[in-house]
Amino acid sequence: MKSNSIKSGAERTPHRSLLRALGLTDGEMKKPFIGIVNSFNEIVPGHIHLDKVARAVKAGIYSAGGVPFEFNTIAVCDGIAMGHEGMKYSLASRDTTADSVEIMAKAHAFDALVFIPNCDKSVPGMLMAAARLNLPSIFVSGGPMLSIERNGKSLDLISAFEGVGKFKAGLIDETELGCIEKSACPTCGSCAGMFTANTMNCLCEALGIALPGNGTIPAVYSDRLRLAKMAGTQIVELYKKNIKALDILTADAFHNAITTDVALGGSSNTILHLEAIANEAGVAFDLRNINIISDKTPTLCKLSPAGDHHIQDLDAAGGIYAVMAELHKKKLIKENTLTVTGQTWVSNLKNVTKTSGEVIRDVNTPYQPNGGLAILFGTMAPNGSVVKRSAVVDPMKKFTGTAKVYNCEEDAVAAIYACKIKKGDAVVIRYEGPSGGPGMREMLSPTSAISGMGLSEHVILITDGRFSGGTRGPCIGHVSPEAVCRGPIAYVKDGDKISVDMDKYEIHLLVDDAEMANRKATTKLLTNNKLTGCLKLFSEKYKKSEG
Repeated sequence: MKSNSIKSGAERTPHRSLLRALGLTDGEMKKPFIGIVNSFNEIVPGHIHLDKVARAVKAGIYSAGGVPFEFNTIAVCDGIAMGHEGMKYSLASRDTTADSVEIMAKAHAFDALVFIPNCDKSVPGMLMAAARLNLPSIFVSGGPMLSIERNGKSLDLISAFEGVGKFKAGLIDETELGCIEKSACPTCGSCAGMFTANTMNCLCEALGIALPGNGTIPAVYSDRLRLAKMAGTQIVELYKKNIKALDILTADAFHNAITTDVALGGSSNTILHLEAIANEAGVAFDLRNINIISDKTPTLCKLSPAGDHHIQDLDAAGGIYAVMAELHKKKLIKENTLTVTGQTWVSNLKNVTKTSGEVIRDVNTPYQPNGGLAILFGTMAPNGSVVKRSAVVDPMKKFTGTAKVYNCEEDAVAAIYACKIKKGDAVVIRYEGPSGGPGMREMLSPTSAISGMGLSEHVILITDGRFSGGTRGPCIGHVSPEAVCRGPIAYVKDGDKISVDMDKYEIHLLVDDAEMANRKATTKLLTNNKLTGCLKLFSEKYKKSEG
């Protein structure tokens, strides 16, 4: 028992005295100490209810013979942080979350951990910590928001962002915009589409680190509290069986996660996060392998923003296990990987059924024959870039556009709203990478502006920053190397031609070698020498890793 290091023997008398100050009894001293990592706070809609989830987890732990200890970590609402300085801190919060969990778990010698995340960076941050610590671990998220209908259309947060573009374009009036504002986010929970938060919570199931329903049971359903109690019970079983995080987070588990991800048409940000989690788990992660998986994995779902279905619909159709059962029909799932159920996928997927052939397509009649995510390589992105292919209309999957270049998100958004972007343009937003931004901001504002103004089927966006999981259309992010690290994106000029072929996984800057050499010799890169605090540390860390 790891916690014996703080509670056993005469030399631990001071430690036990402090534990008794918490109200612990003699009997509790003999039981496993289970840490509950809770990202509850009162500013993030996806986390406002996590205190209730934690209470249910505690009930499960107590009933199974463990002693729960709850502690908190940070979480950022990307929607509230979007489009201003706050977004520079979003990705940095992932790494800070991982560090804070490691500190608390190591300092207090927990025997096992239950993780309660929900929104974008809290899930991967906690997964990184779980891999580092390698304790018996289980995840139970707060669950997704509900989506409600207005005028026959189901709304979500993206409806509000795109509503701004429609308002700016004169397509709706201020009254309609206000109605969308009041209807888009009707409950607590992570935003209702297959955006980054919900994708990551679904992938916790596919990785095997969460129980079925973790990614899809709506936040306001009582099933969510029952799931939390079951997670509390199950963590004690995992402790007794000594099933640790790295027994689950294996190479085959990451294969299953990527396969499920591309079948769902998940957020492009999952690639960034899965790579970071795999690095902590000591699992090799080759971006080109994603394309190999995507080539043979069909897209089974068209969830918002790629389609009109939402996470509540996916849950009603059978959830992630139903998706994986379809994939397993073509032997696309590594079936012998261990999960927190204590069983492998061979057992987990027995007798799993789906209730809707439209929300979850049959593996033989998919929405498209290949996966929803693609990694593009070429002269524009030698080290790769990411696009959510399932949210791109077919004519835009192969496209050559004329570059219009902006050195920050704000300048691009101003140009879009000023109607300076025309059909056939390739909007390039640079110096927004993890080091150059710093922070690799998500750019839902420019993508929503493009969509809201009716240009998403005529314009392509390219950035060394990130796009929100709620982004739809031909939006290519994570271009690497980033501008500040002398990637080709630093040398693009207005009027250059950029070609994309998503089915061939290619993106090219159509500039000859001599001209590129001249630009590299004469272009002065932009730098930010006024960074302080965590952003300075984050920028230096990622510049070193890419350089």
